[in-house]
Amino acid sequence: MPSLDTSAPRELQHLNMDTDNKKRAGNLKSRLQRRSSQAANTEGLCYEEMSQWSHSLESLLSSKYGMKIFQAFLKSEFSDENIEFWLVCEDYKKIKSSFRMSSRAKKIFKLYIQAEAAREINIDHKTRELIRRNMKTPTAVCFDDARRIVYGLMERDSYPRFLRSDIYQALLDSTSESVKM
Repeated sequence: MPSLDTSAPRELQHLNMDTDNKKRAGNLKSRLQRRSSQAANTEGLCYEEMSQWSHSLESLLSSKYGMKIFQAFLKSEFSDENIEFWLVCEDYKKIKSSFRMSSRAKKIFKLYIQAEAAREINIDHKTRELIRRNMKTPTAVCFDDARRIVYGLMERDSYPRFLRSDIYQALLDSTSESVKM
């Protein structure tokens, strides 16, 4: 946790936080690479499955290991709110009770949708307003437009970065080595 000296000016506090965040990002990336190389030695992760991840974001997200590694990658880049939102929406759509649905919808809205939310996702104003109106009587599909936007952002931005990342390349290389043996 970043240490904040309350006697320091706000600008310096933010600089300290930025420095602490960069240190944590570097540490997280090295931990991820270690975990990833360890995961490559497990029975559940094989070269064939990993190579399928490069075919589409859908194939990556449908893999238990792919999902976990992609989430860890996004977390290392401080951009995991999109995958979190997408997963929360997947669970939300399964809710049958209207009371539970309403309660969960309000929590999702407060955490991801409303302006200045703690984990605010990047959606347009029109979609945000549509969801705000849908909060009066939430349905299983009230977040679908935002979910599609977020999926598109991940598909066009995060996913290609993941495929080029050292983490994915190291995992792919380590599993391809075991195939050659």
